[in-house]
Amino acid sequence: MYELELHRLRSAELRRTAREERLAREVVRSRRAARRGRSGNAAPAAESHTGGSRRNGLPHTA
Repeated sequence: MYELELHRLRSAELRRTAREERLAREVVRSRRAARRGRSGNAAPAAESHTGGSRRNGLPHTA
């Protein structure tokens, strides 16, 4: 009986954590969409902060 109660408590805790994480992702998504709407540019490239390629251009030596 003790193990079953621990299992139920852990299960409830995991569900609560998952719900909070989903809510946090939803908030981030809506804020991002609002920023895109305000800027007038809905292109996904507007979110990118990198100017060019991530490669260094120089090959690694062995």
